[in-house]
Amino acid sequence: MIWDHHAREAEFALHAVRAAAGLCRDVRRDTRKAPLRKADSSPVTVADYASQALIAGWLAEQFPLDPLVAEEDSRTLEADPGTLDQVVERLRQLRPEADAARVRAWVDHGGASVGDRFWALDPIDGTKGFLRGDQYVVALALIEAGQAVVAALAAPSLGVDLLPRAAEDGCVVIAVRGAGSWVVPLKGSGERRLRVSGCEAPLGARLLCSVEDDHTDPEQLARITRRLGMATRPIRLDSQAKYMVIAGGQADLLIRLLPKRQPSYKEKLWDVAAGLLVVEEAGGRVTDLAGRPLDLTPGRELTRNHGSLISNGLLHETALTVIQSVLNEGAA
Repeated sequence: MIWDHHAREAEFALHAVRAAAGLCRDVRRDTRKAPLRKADSSPVTVADYASQALIAGWLAEQFPLDPLVAEEDSRTLEADPGTLDQVVERLRQLRPEADAARVRAWVDHGGASVGDRFWALDPIDGTKGFLRGDQYVVALALIEAGQAVVAALAAPSLGVDLLPRAAEDGCVVIAVRGAGSWVVPLKGSGERRLRVSGCEAPLGARLLCSVEDDHTDPEQLARITRRLGMATRPIRLDSQAKYMVIAGGQADLLIRLLPKRQPSYKEKLWDVAAGLLVVEEAGGRVTDLAGRPLDLTPGRELTRNHGSLISNGLLHETALTVIQSVLNEGAA
């Protein structure tokens, strides 16, 4: 991988998500404690906090002028001293100087506001997958002037072949705008440039969807796939591993509808920023459900977009036409 620009940032992102993913994998192997619950009732684990603290701390040292927008903050962690102690213990393997105060400060470094240049981090995208023993990723992106320009996704349970199945070797996908998307092992060396599939017909297209039905509108999704004439069942997969699979040509479409139970839901910045660039640099396309580019400038939520469509590019316009038709029928 040779980058003419953003080389320092790309190397940092690759190193950071690799280290954090290895830490998360070790935590999952060793931990039996039930997760904490945030104010919105979503789960959060020792690994979420340790991953965010690790990357945020390094980022503050390597790029001190760059803000970070990240998913977690230390409020829930402070309410559970036992979990905080576990996070500190985990981090000391990589940062011997870690203590409770430093860990809280590192985690809260991710509470910045967006600017012309900033980073977005999801320390574990797919916490439920992490807890279930399925797919999850560490997702980091650098955003400049509203565009993702560097992205790194580390998937400890996804092989370098990017097939949607459990794997023990793990991989990282790294992308730099204008320089392509590349997959490398989570450990070791070797690289391969990624390209999306050449599938042009919906009949043979492979659709990805979330494991949790609460993340979408299952009835609308079924109507869309029937209208498209898709012959295969959706492949259920947690996290932005779905973006990696599309970038690697192992699937063709991902339709992110608004959750039926949360019709006003807005995509979170850290849930899409890294995956967006990875797909685009592999030759794919990412828009909202109206065909507009995803706008990363508002902040922690993509308030100017409605859902998203991720594809190999060749199927995008056909899928958009059907999606808009089905959504309009539902609104009538």
